[in-house]
Amino acid sequence: MIIVMSPGATEQQIEAVVKKIKEYGCEANISRGVERTLIGAIGDERQINQELIDSLSGVEQSMHIVKPYKIVTREWHKENTVVDIGGVPVGGKTVQVIAGPCSVETQPQMDAAARAVKAAGCRLMRGGAFKPRSSPYAFQGTGIEGLEMFRRAADEQGLPIVTELMDVRMLDTFLKWNVDAIQIGTRNMQNFDLLKEVGRVNKPVILKRGMSATISEWLMAAEYIAAGGNHNIIFCERGIRTFETAYRNVLDVTAIAVLKKETHLPVIVDPSHAGGKAWMVPALSRAAIAAGADGLLVEMHPTPCEAWCDADQALTPEELFDLMGELGGIAKVIGRDI
Repeated sequence: MIIVMSPGATEQQIEAVVKKIKEYGCEANISRGVERTLIGAIGDERQINQELIDSLSGVEQSMHIVKPYKIVTREWHKENTVVDIGGVPVGGKTVQVIAGPCSVETQPQMDAAARAVKAAGCRLMRGGAFKPRSSPYAFQGTGIEGLEMFRRAADEQGLPIVTELMDVRMLDTFLKWNVDAIQIGTRNMQNFDLLKEVGRVNKPVILKRGMSATISEWLMAAEYIAAGGNHNIIFCERGIRTFETAYRNVLDVTAIAVLKKETHLPVIVDPSHAGGKAWMVPALSRAAIAAGADGLLVEMHPTPCEAWCDADQALTPEELFDLMGELGGIAKVIGRDI
């Protein structure tokens, strides 16, 4: 940590800061400049309460040097982590595409969706049994019955399942139905009680970025999960909210590169929620793979025009099949496969 003293800081104020640093078990290095004095805290700076230091008389500001997220950072874990979802590796040489409908509706719909996901060459299936909606009057999902339908359809095709957990009280139900990967949605990225609970179970967690969250906030949310003992975390960029209204969200492709530098954990992209329109999904998917994403979370519905939610952004089975072929070519160019 570096503490910057105010231009008029007295010797007594400097000594008080040094004393406080030593109380935390660190050593202090004083560098006196023409206008300001800098104090460097040498040792395990994680023990130092930054707010307390900033409140000391004569302190202008303090800055941590060590990153606040410890477990998820690449600083202490140089090799890429591969997360296993039901026997399917995410984060390795193969780019995984997780496809399926926005919501679980009926058993025939889920059976048809599972067949289409399998036929396209995808190894993982997505589907929402519980749906967070902006309007309290919109379809909220089929709930536990939806989990049962999802599990039955996916098992028939040998596909591990990914679905969103909204309420910590449903965690035991998710474990009962052997959900292969738990998705934490955008609106729950900073639901810290929920993050702590999924941190205590041995299930992969796909952590979606909050619609206005910074990279640092996103990484710290993952740290909550990791701190509980569950290190099987996958980041999912799904677009951020900006001033633009021409599309649903702005896909932050830059975030892929930044995360790959900052963390050893896999990074995937949800092009469906980013664009909000099915015709945008192929272009955004291609960009994500080219930028280094380890996978995609793509919405596909057997009959999009009949979908109970997010119909505009769902691909048809034929479009998903064609997209997988395109992505295979891009992956090959950068030394990966689909």
